[in-house]
Amino acid sequence: MMGSRFILEGTAKGRVLATNEPLSFWGGVDPATSRVIDAHHPLHGETLAGRVLVMPGTRGSCTGSGVLLDMALNGKAPAALVFSEPEDVVTLGAMIAAEMFGVRVPVLRLEEAAFAALSRLQEAAVISGAIEAPEMTLPVASSAAATPELSTRDLAMLTGADGEALSQAMRILVAMAANQGAKRLIDVTQGHIDGCIYASPANLTFAEKMADMGAQVRIPTTMNAISVDRENWRQQGVPDLFGGPAQRLADAYVRMGCRPSFTCAPYLLDTAPGEGEVIGWSESNAVIFANSVLGARTAKHPDFLDLFIAMTGRAPLAGVCLDENRAAQRVLDVAAIPGADDLFWPLLGWLAGRASPDRIPLLRGVGAASRAQLQALCAAFGTTSAAPMLHVDRVTPEAHRVSPTADHHSITHADFARAWAELNQGGETIDLVAIGSPHASPEECRAFLAALNGGRVLVPTIITAGRRILEELQAEDTLAGLAAAGVQVLPDLCWCSISEPVFPSATRTLMTNSGKYAHYGPGLSGRQIRFDSLATCAGAALTGRAAKTLPAWLS
Repeated sequence: MMGSRFILEGTAKGRVLATNEPLSFWGGVDPATSRVIDAHHPLHGETLAGRVLVMPGTRGSCTGSGVLLDMALNGKAPAALVFSEPEDVVTLGAMIAAEMFGVRVPVLRLEEAAFAALSRLQEAAVISGAIEAPEMTLPVASSAAATPELSTRDLAMLTGADGEALSQAMRILVAMAANQGAKRLIDVTQGHIDGCIYASPANLTFAEKMADMGAQVRIPTTMNAISVDRENWRQQGVPDLFGGPAQRLADAYVRMGCRPSFTCAPYLLDTAPGEGEVIGWSESNAVIFANSVLGARTAKHPDFLDLFIAMTGRAPLAGVCLDENRAAQRVLDVAAIPGADDLFWPLLGWLAGRASPDRIPLLRGVGAASRAQLQALCAAFGTTSAAPMLHVDRVTPEAHRVSPTADHHSITHADFARAWAELNQGGETIDLVAIGSPHASPEECRAFLAALNGGRVLVPTIITAGRRILEELQAEDTLAGLAAAGVQVLPDLCWCSISEPVFPSATRTLMTNSGKYAHYGPGLSGRQIRFDSLATCAGAALTGRAAKTLPAWLS
């Protein structure tokens, strides 16, 4: 890699907080307090505010940019962000804070020896050209990133020919392209906005500022799940203090021309991209599915950059938009496990992300997989890996792309058993069953209804799904069957954005079949989590109980 350099210039000082494990700011950090809430992370319980945060990079959700922006605007941000690997998500949040709001959080990328040296320090100061500490001085060069080649149309947008909103979008888009090493920008056919989740007040501040500037998208652009049922949140008892801003946030993006699809599974829509199509999507599970299953091409664009791409129709030609960066750099040989049920796929995704946190893996030994199984795999993988895609041998379109220097690791039967234990910290009494993270597919909803086998649920049971999927289920009577069984099916919002009182406040332990929510749920909900197959979730819904024993296929 290049020598140590600034990505975003600035000065700061504070106590060093170092880790060798990447962190997702969304779902991993409470922006109001800056405390790490990811129960699976070594920094769990630590406070980031005012610290010189030293870590390889980030992982997980694209919404981390909004979390960092909120922390910056409220004085809760780290004093400086120091990475050893390329990082886009919180870097973009820091760029927005500086460019649009005048709040600067320095971002640095250090070469290996300097990163290791800083990790051992107690305190450090970031100054012009260096990091200083009583023990040593580490030289840091100014940003040397070259501006990408811009077309005549790019330059017109950049210089304000089409208004200040487009100029603002292009300034930050070009800065991010330079950070990524892109030589030029490319056209994209469609966008997907992740920043419409009310993860923090900063998301609303940003969106309304852009909408008031006259921002408009110029390519077809779908929207992620939002934080409320847009039509029914008042009847559901959501307080105005939360529901009002959450709806205003969604409305701001609709005003800018985005399609009110409100789903975190845009690959289930009729507008899903085809193989080789270059798109500009955000939302980690959607990006991974698009690259890995559909064979489309998109970086894991941070929140806010997703809007700028949709406004300009342009994205950096970098990362997995290039053939050479789509090859697997690690081969994961997966143990054959006879009799495995649908729990196998989210467990495998979570384990694969842990085994390949910073590079694209190829999973071998898996065999055939359905779209629903691949959806579960990709969503769980996105919680533990920063990679924007993975390959499954003989399943995904580009599984043949393997680097000649790829290393080899194994995922064993024992690894599956340990992962199940780590993600099952709750007890045997179940107070809530949570299905649909990411949004449930028609196949998942039908399978859950079949698993209920005509029974009626004993504990609150909620499925979240996109409106288009609900229309399909309503036409075939699956929706009516779920309602008759006492299952509540909610549109627009997702488990990763649900809040009380829609989330039943009396819940102590919930059960889910989602590897994504099993990972983020403890920090987001403050509840204990049980994680198992769809059939086991249905049994818990009917009885309020789930034995805490390894599934038979893992015993």
